[in-house]
Amino acid sequence: MTTLLLPVAGGGTRAYTPSAEPPPMAVGGPPLASRTVFSAAHVVADPFADVSPDGPAAVDWGATLAFRRHLWSHGLGVAEAMDTAQRGMGLDWAGAAELIRRSAAEAKAAGGRIACGVGTDQLTGPATLPEVRSAYEEQLALVDAAGAQPILMASRALAAAATSPDAYLETYGHLLRQAREPVILHWLGPMFDPALEGYWGAADLDAATETFLEVIAVHPDKVDGIKVSLLDADREIALRRRLPDGVRCYTGDDFNYPELIAGDDHGFSHALLGIFDPLGPLAAEAVRALDTGDVKRFRALLDPTVELSRHLFQAPTRYYKTGVVLLAWLAGHQTHFTMVGGLQSARSLPHLARAYELADGLGLFPDPALAAHRMRSLLTVHGVPQ
Repeated sequence: MTTLLLPVAGGGTRAYTPSAEPPPMAVGGPPLASRTVFSAAHVVADPFADVSPDGPAAVDWGATLAFRRHLWSHGLGVAEAMDTAQRGMGLDWAGAAELIRRSAAEAKAAGGRIACGVGTDQLTGPATLPEVRSAYEEQLALVDAAGAQPILMASRALAAAATSPDAYLETYGHLLRQAREPVILHWLGPMFDPALEGYWGAADLDAATETFLEVIAVHPDKVDGIKVSLLDADREIALRRRLPDGVRCYTGDDFNYPELIAGDDHGFSHALLGIFDPLGPLAAEAVRALDTGDVKRFRALLDPTVELSRHLFQAPTRYYKTGVVLLAWLAGHQTHFTMVGGLQSARSLPHLARAYELADGLGLFPDPALAAHRMRSLLTVHGVPQ
């Protein structure tokens, strides 16, 4: 296979020889047993839609649902309409609602597990606490009606309206009392969304943690688990050790997930991760190794992926979706590298080139020749001579 000239930060290029063949990868297998694992999933834009970046999202529903079937086929659950799906970054509530309805119906048909994000993004301006609560209720009702498990997402509107921890205790308490089945609570850090700074009523994370745990302690029967996306392994471990019996910790730490999922003598984390979008088959194979008690093989499979994950999720972390969609295109899951809201422009060409190189080195592309051809076309259209 011929070499590619990849751009490097600071200018210039360097030669890279793509992989000739991917390593053998298990296809499907028994249900995952030792951990509950969700992959947050991206949406596929309609590249032929005549829309502006700030207009309603145009989604290719066929390709979007096909990618979810790909994840389910490997035994992963799908966390739908989360920030990986560009929720609040190109996908508005109308688009998210349609995504939830379609994906939940597809999950029933495919026998796949699905949990869906419940937020307040139909609010477009300043809102009062009762308005925030009503917005949450509207979305919770839709997810319930679709037959999916709810994930109570962090709310920009609540962060703006709340003046004390009591506002969070009252709002979440009200919602948990209404929930028909146990929900997943989502704590998304400001590195993913700067508007969530000071969530749970305090910029100090120790104080915020106490409020978060109080919400759970009052309604432990209504909380299936918590998803923690703070990119702080020590904080997550300390938090999961304080959870009531029966309440799971789902790691959302895309920097430290192998060690957190593997766990220690005091427990482990389940997973709800955006990085499992491009890592789906490999992640499933790793967890199946863990199911047999083979922690060494689990770590041997997942530890090498951390460099790619840290690259994709580097600051500004919220733009990690661009790298995720690039890899989906290179892997053949979609026919183009276009994103809703024009977010394909959110990362530099050297960043994307490095993402390609790392993913190729991990054997993530079922057809390395196709991936190299597509990467060459992207480089050429950006003026990098080949």
